[in-house]
Amino acid sequence: MQSANPGHTASWYAASANDTRIRPVLEGEVEADICIIGAGFTGISAALDLCERGYSVVVLEAERIGFGASGRNGGQIVNGYSRDLATIAGRYGTEKAAALGRMSLEGAAIIRERVGRYGIACDLVDGGFFAAFTDKQMRDMEAHKRDWEKHGHPGLEMVTRTEVGTYVRTDRYAGGMIDRLGGHIHPLNLVLGEAAAVEGLGGRIFEGSRATALEEGATQTVRTQKGAVRARYVLICGNAYLAPQFPAISGRMMPVSSQVLTTEPLPADLAEALLPANYCVEDANYILDYYRRTADNRILYGGGIGYGGRDPKDIVAVIRPNMVKTFPALAGVKIDFAWSGNFALTLTRIPHMGRLGPNVYFSHGDSGHGVTTTHLLGKILGEAVAGHAERFDVWSSLPNLPFPGGKTFRVPLTVLGAWWYGLRDRLGL
Repeated sequence: MQSANPGHTASWYAASANDTRIRPVLEGEVEADICIIGAGFTGISAALDLCERGYSVVVLEAERIGFGASGRNGGQIVNGYSRDLATIAGRYGTEKAAALGRMSLEGAAIIRERVGRYGIACDLVDGGFFAAFTDKQMRDMEAHKRDWEKHGHPGLEMVTRTEVGTYVRTDRYAGGMIDRLGGHIHPLNLVLGEAAAVEGLGGRIFEGSRATALEEGATQTVRTQKGAVRARYVLICGNAYLAPQFPAISGRMMPVSSQVLTTEPLPADLAEALLPANYCVEDANYILDYYRRTADNRILYGGGIGYGGRDPKDIVAVIRPNMVKTFPALAGVKIDFAWSGNFALTLTRIPHMGRLGPNVYFSHGDSGHGVTTTHLLGKILGEAVAGHAERFDVWSSLPNLPFPGGKTFRVPLTVLGAWWYGLRDRLGL
């Protein structure tokens, strides 16, 4: 299916985008304080923070604003990281865990603040529900809740089996946990609204302008096919769609695809019956399902996984069976859109931040929790450029490891690990 919004994948998000303007291609040389490579959440978050600080900013995007995971994801505001704070403490020590814990709710707060400040129409709805299939998953959630609360999270509440129907009408779950500080949004409209805010503050965004070379020196030069940007600082924010000319970054992550579909618009009473609280939902399995209502009463349902960024031949055939298991009433509904997108996975499942040179910074590898962490880490990149690198230093100090076996064997070895954890889920271990 070809997208009605040129340059984007044929998703419901692209079809319902508020802003379909195509920004110009960079031609000739321009100057700025900061050049940002990548117009997804990380790059646009950093750009907006820096424009608010008064810096001149140029953003280079190889495709379209929000082309990658930022414009294709499930649209869920999930607090925290892909590894819980207890695991982070065990790996990196209690001091680092405390620092990351203090930041763990900030990404969602940044989103809400910007939506309010700039009047971004992105269908923001509060509330998230984590669904447990087994008593073991319930015990794990209770432990996570206690740990979160030690780090100041006030919005968590356990849900018993009999209370599940308040949030989702299905008999699949043993219970779960709600996060009142979670929520959901139209992610492409969010990043487009933030990009418009960047432009309103004087920032310049060029689409169809892939970075082809970086020349470091007293002034950094980022070259594209038809132009160049000369800047004091460069921020590399490509994530899973990063060009291969930055192997020190791309070699430490693996693109992983996830698949999403949306139903046709449902009668309002049916959509409300399936998800009465209008919370977004994700389950607790290793390879999880995630879903929610949209503003036009569709059910948006995602899941599946493709290591190395490989997509299935038939997305609907992969995702629809689980959707129908959850909601048998949707067995006969029409599927209007189905698409996939890649996110960047690190071996540690913790985002990777650092420097390639004194004035060249990067952030990537949000590992499936990108909606909130990209907003946080984009802001932290802005802080570092502005001379406040304390929080950047915490993140850049975390060890980041290459995948075993390099590019040749990273996919099969990761698939083997995922098979093992998937088996544990099925056996309830």
